[in-house]
Amino acid sequence: MKTRCSSLIIAVLVAAGCSNKPAQSRVEAAAKADDPLEVRVALAETRRVERTIAVTGSLAPDETVTVSAEVAGRVTAIHADFGQAVRKGEVVAELDQREFALQLERSRAALAQALARIGLMPGQEEVTPESTPAIRQARAQLEDARFKYENAARLVKTGDVSRERFTELEKAYHARQAAAEATGDELRTQLASIQALRAEARLAEKRLNDCTVRAPFDGAVTARLVSPGQYMRENTPIVTVVKTHPLRLRVDIPETVSGQVRTGSTLTFTTDAAPGAEFRAVVRELNPALDARSRSLTAEARLTAADGRLRPGMFVQVRLVVAGGAGAVVVPREALYRVAGLTKIFTVRDGRVAEHKITPGPDIEGWVEMPAGAVRPGDEVAVSRLAMLVDGARVKAVRREK
Repeated sequence: MKTRCSSLIIAVLVAAGCSNKPAQSRVEAAAKADDPLEVRVALAETRRVERTIAVTGSLAPDETVTVSAEVAGRVTAIHADFGQAVRKGEVVAELDQREFALQLERSRAALAQALARIGLMPGQEEVTPESTPAIRQARAQLEDARFKYENAARLVKTGDVSRERFTELEKAYHARQAAAEATGDELRTQLASIQALRAEARLAEKRLNDCTVRAPFDGAVTARLVSPGQYMRENTPIVTVVKTHPLRLRVDIPETVSGQVRTGSTLTFTTDAAPGAEFRAVVRELNPALDARSRSLTAEARLTAADGRLRPGMFVQVRLVVAGGAGAVVVPREALYRVAGLTKIFTVRDGRVAEHKITPGPDIEGWVEMPAGAVRPGDEVAVSRLAMLVDGARVKAVRREK
């Protein structure tokens, strides 16, 4: 009986001792909970920031042309294909030249024949002869008729020549005068004919040269539209060539900030094709009127430097500065705590945390602009253990090293 009582007493004492340990742990935890939480803090600063808006633009080539031939003919060769680079004056296509070569030969022969009529050689189209064989013949006949007329005029007075013979010689003399004048008119007509034949020869030469199609500028071929052996009519497209430098940036500026963009303004833009890279372009032209439907102003800029990552047709995100040099309070990016669609920051003053729900401004090189009145310059903001902070909590602030 005594043994049972002893065992019961011991069990009660053991149970009592065990029940005291959890209570002691809770007391120690409560004591630790009263200790302030150590957090790192940084100072809010005032910085000069630019006010910007984001708009969408697109890149366009500096020049685009569909190269064609001015003459009809059969394609004999294509020297440029899709994606190839071409230089200005480089041959991109050739047409059959035989027909045009024969036309040129015929025109040159007709010109040489007309030159021979007035005693000139090929290549003397610009020469105006003082006389021609016809002119010299007419002048000789005129001198002979004059001599006979003048003799008859003296002899008719003495009766050695009859009046009828004198009249006949007088008419012959006047006829030779008219014939001599006609040779001058004929020469002027032949000279005009030579100029016409010369123009025809030049036109035939041009049409022959048009059988060789050349690139109008340095660029790249984006489309080949014909094949060798194909017969083409005049002005049939052969290839499309684009000039990719300098690229043009076209962007529509909202009406509300259209006055902030001027010729010479610099635009910065990014593209998904080159993540992390920023490019620049200078505004060269502005549309004199706003678009009636979108109420936007179209601006065109030229890129300041060539970059192989940029191609015509790309969409880009343009950052447009609408106001520069404005003062704003900023805090480090690490001070922002985002949860459940809300953005918060925690300021520390006199060892206590104050919670602020904010709408953050733009991120500028790791610093985020604060809305007016949320934070003052010089305030301490927590940058660590943000998930553990609540409004009014006691903390120990440790200044962050810069």
